Amino acid sequence: MRKLYWLDDEAWARIEPHLPRGRRGARRVDDHRVISGIVYMLQSGGRWRDCPAEYGPYTTVYNRFNRWSRQGVWHDIFKALTGHSGVYSSAAIDSTSVKAHRSAAGAKGGPSSRA
Repeated sequence: MRKLYWLDDEAWARIEPHLPRGRRGARRVDDHRVISGIVYMLQSGGRWRDCPAEYGPYTTVYNRFNRWSRQGVWHDIFKALTGHSGVYSSAAIDSTSVKAHRSAAGAKGGPSSRA
């Protein structure tokens, strides 16, 4: 039996106000179920096609993840859960380097095996 991931009520209460509303088209699959499926798939690292059926159709889970990524919805959700956007305006990069001999990459070394 698989151990599925489900968002708890506290996390869902913090996420729900940030979800897009008022979309036209076919009846939507439950957002709570789909977001739990997205988190499960990102944690497992599996293919979207292997998404368990309990989360709804895998195409819906993937399409909603992809669409919301382009719309910036995940940034709002992340900020609601952690209190930080996760986006930094500047960063410091360490420029430490190690000097190596020019042939340290292992070009030709040792006796040749050719006759």
